[in-house]
Amino acid sequence: MAVRRRRSCLTVPGDDARKLEKAAGLEVDEVILDLEDAVAAARKDAAREVLARAFRDHDWRARTVGIRVNRGSADDLALVAELRPDVVVLPKVESRSELEGLPAPAEALIETARGLAECARLAAVSGVEALVLGPGDLAASLGVPELTIGGGAHVEHALFQILVAARAAGVAAVDGPYPVLWDEAGLRASAERSRALGYDGKWCIHPAQVAVCDAVFTPSAEEVERARRILAVEGVARVDGEMVDEANRRMAEAVLARLPE
Repeated sequence: MAVRRRRSCLTVPGDDARKLEKAAGLEVDEVILDLEDAVAAARKDAAREVLARAFRDHDWRARTVGIRVNRGSADDLALVAELRPDVVVLPKVESRSELEGLPAPAEALIETARGLAECARLAAVSGVEALVLGPGDLAASLGVPELTIGGGAHVEHALFQILVAARAAGVAAVDGPYPVLWDEAGLRASAERSRALGYDGKWCIHPAQVAVCDAVFTPSAEEVERARRILAVEGVARVDGEMVDEANRRMAEAVLARLPE
């Protein structure tokens, strides 16, 4: 399992000082200070200044902090080297060379057909901590006729392929955002789909989504109780009418590893 908790990963526009200040006080596993899609092209320089000021002025220590850079931006990477966030979030990663020699551990966004095809090799690069599905750009890259992020028949295939690549390399797997605000049922269903596959967490685009993702990706009291009952027996045994063995115990350990420390 991943070292850092990533049940909820909140993206915040890097050019919005008010939202950055609010994010610094939220209970969330990870905050992603975004210089890429959340910032208009004409505001990239201003965003770097606003983000740098917010990074220095607020206390971010209670959570993981990432900076999402623009692909190929030397200025963004120079800012990462200066500020030293916990991770750098790289969009549309397609080659190992993009992940080598970075100024911080990396989260690689899988957002293109080439990136999806290469995700196993990308996950194995030293310093990569997580693979993240970027469903919107991936849909565009694949030519999927969808206008809503997260829709389309390709998503479950991409989720599974990314998960296998991440687990084979021992890194985290994180689902992309659910775009419909104030739709708790839809968000929960989307999070439960990726959680059932084995994902560690999900991106959030609004603070109101954080609590739902935290709840979905945290084992329930019933799951915890059953996992502990399984671990309490040895050899082949019966628990709740089901025969369990060492494979069940490994499954139980994986469930308990998701608990908050």
